[in-house]
Amino acid sequence: MASRPPSARLFVALDLPAEARSALVEWREKALGDREALRPVAPDGLHVTLVFLGHLPEAEITPIGKLVQAALPAIEAPLLTPVGVKAVPPRRPRLFALDLDDQGGRAGLIQAAVSEALAGGGLYEPEQRPFWPHVTLARVKKGGAGGDVPAAPAQLEPWRAEAITLYRSRLARSGARYEALARFGL
Repeated sequence: MASRPPSARLFVALDLPAEARSALVEWREKALGDREALRPVAPDGLHVTLVFLGHLPEAEITPIGKLVQAALPAIEAPLLTPVGVKAVPPRRPRLFALDLDDQGGRAGLIQAAVSEALAGGGLYEPEQRPFWPHVTLARVKKGGAGGDVPAAPAQLEPWRAEAITLYRSRLARSGARYEALARFGL
């Protein structure tokens, strides 16, 4: 029986600038920090997922990076504005996410271009639901109840995505850890 080639759990995301990440972590601690049923996403794991690829052979990492880089449209970096917090799903949440307004739809344009390129390369099956720009803030621990949705973070400023990154996700009991494999500035 032939062995399978090594695989990696991969996704492509917009990165938050350091200042935006710090402000978000500070706000999250005030809004959600006392909830024991929640597992906050590590500060360096806060991002806007564009395309989740799932498990693919490690040999595909370099070709994926090349497809992503070639697909990036020559547009101004997306400006994303926090507009509220959503529980997902609403009735028995598994996570809380920061909903973002994508001014001018530029994050959506980037997501569509990357999705199309990866689908054309036979590496991705596009999702049927529309792209939703958001940052996952915290996940509900197994058997836990997330509680009420916190109020919108009024003090958070809009931010520009500074890069697109191909990440490898390594799952662990303490939460996922992300390893940047290729990064492209906007």
